[in-house]
Amino acid sequence: MKFFLSFFLMLGAFSLTAQEHQMPRQLSHELVEGFFQVPDDIWLSEAVGVDVNAAGNIFILNRGNIPLLEFTPDGEYVRSYGEGSTIFHAAHSVRFDRDDNMWVVDSANNVIVRVSPNGIIEQALGRRLEPWVTLTHGPAYRAIPSTSNFYHPTDIAVASDGSSFVTDGYGNSRIAHFSKQGLLVKYWGERGAGPGQFNTPHSIVIDNNDNIYVGDRNNSRIQIFDLEGNFKTQWNLREVPGGATGRSSQPWSLCITPGPDQVIFVGSVGRVIKLGLNGETLGTFGQLGRAPGWFDSIHALACPDENTLYLAQEFSFRFDKVIVED
Repeated sequence: MKFFLSFFLMLGAFSLTAQEHQMPRQLSHELVEGFFQVPDDIWLSEAVGVDVNAAGNIFILNRGNIPLLEFTPDGEYVRSYGEGSTIFHAAHSVRFDRDDNMWVVDSANNVIVRVSPNGIIEQALGRRLEPWVTLTHGPAYRAIPSTSNFYHPTDIAVASDGSSFVTDGYGNSRIAHFSKQGLLVKYWGERGAGPGQFNTPHSIVIDNNDNIYVGDRNNSRIQIFDLEGNFKTQWNLREVPGGATGRSSQPWSLCITPGPDQVIFVGSVGRVIKLGLNGETLGTFGQLGRAPGWFDSIHALACPDENTLYLAQEFSFRFDKVIVED
């Protein structure tokens, strides 16, 4: 009897030690309080998008009356965009590509626009819902949407050849591939939990070698593909311990650092996870809450380098700058 008791005590101690070793490293981080100097006559709504252009200026996207705002690298307000524009209905993502074009995703309008560095809309993917078309065109037209249309897209990433990949997202749970000229090349994926299937693909990034990383949010994983849509591997974020809630392993947002030694940051519920491109968990930080210094659903994040993060916290209506230490 004593032998079995000792054995089980040893087994319990071993299991506890193993769990302790599995806990990811906690990254030291500091909130830069009051970084974004938003004019006091602009009230932000749901914070949904953030990215940085080639000059280091930060663009934040929200669902308020003034959807898109630009700030200097020091957080000083520069200007706003899009007030009153029909492009915006439920803004969802803002991204910059290698050529410093800005891409704005609006989920409710089923449209994505590319804005040149000088502020001109040069391309539109998808098609906005137009009530007059429904009223004036026949039932056959309304019943057969174009194959290049979206069903509530969520994000976009641009490859080195200029082609773009869209997480088409809430309704279709698939990836859309467009040529540099904006022509649909192919779709892949469907709703499900198997390799190459998705349950709300919510964010997408591409590394220097044109590997595509898709934040498969409701499956709590990141799937990796080549540019042809061939499945390569997946990272199960449920295996990253230490989250505060049942959804703390969901990849709400992804960003990838520039330069030769890239890493990926994952914005989730209440925390940020740092990953190597081999899927290794390099660390985490954050606690669940909606007060400054705490984190809720991180709908978007930008990482211009490995130590600087800009976070869009959807349900706090707040954008933050965070300094992360190795």
